[in-house]
Amino acid sequence: MADKKVALVTGGNKGIGFEIARQLAGAGFRVILTARNPEAGKEAVGRLPAGASFAAMDVSDDGSIAQAARTVGETVDGLHVLVNNAGIYPDQGIDILTVTRDQLAQTFQTNTFGALRVTQEFLPMLKRAEGARVINVSSGYGQLDGLAAGVPSYCLSKLTLNGVTLMLHQALQGAAISVNSMCPGWVRTDMGGANASRSVEEGADTAFWLAAEAPASLSGKFFRDRREISW
Repeated sequence: MADKKVALVTGGNKGIGFEIARQLAGAGFRVILTARNPEAGKEAVGRLPAGASFAAMDVSDDGSIAQAARTVGETVDGLHVLVNNAGIYPDQGIDILTVTRDQLAQTFQTNTFGALRVTQEFLPMLKRAEGARVINVSSGYGQLDGLAAGVPSYCLSKLTLNGVTLMLHQALQGAAISVNSMCPGWVRTDMGGANASRSVEEGADTAFWLAAEAPASLSGKFFRDRREISW
């Protein structure tokens, strides 16, 4: 497996994250799946092709991120693809007029700061892989014209994640590491609900494309359905 490209997917035990991992594994990547819950993560890895592995990681905890990087670093040298997928959607029953500071902080810790800290921690491995790519799973709720007062912490966390994407793109141009955001659309997952319009396969497709098929020159952009969209 030494000649395989390596991809790490955070929050990969279910939903869009698992489907991204499944598609990448099917395309020949050596997939490392991470999740907060070791039992759920290991069960998910068992449903992937041989060669996939699991690393426990809570993206809201810096110590957990650092430990995961040490664990992964024991088995791989370079990391070709990092998919920052882990996220929470905790805004039920609140809006911008009632959301608390604590709620905002909790959501940002996972959805925004987590993606940044994971990228920082795994950066040495990304730099050792030729043509490495970072994909941040964002949302149309993070677009300036998609902000919704009834989804306050999620919208603001994804808006800021898009800002993180732009800054990482600027900072990593010299290292030839591409960084992009993508919106999966409204997907039938635990987060999206049963009435959502898209399958997980459709939701994961653009992330897979950015990881495996898109031109390496694409960076600092926001995509849905393999097309660039506005911030």
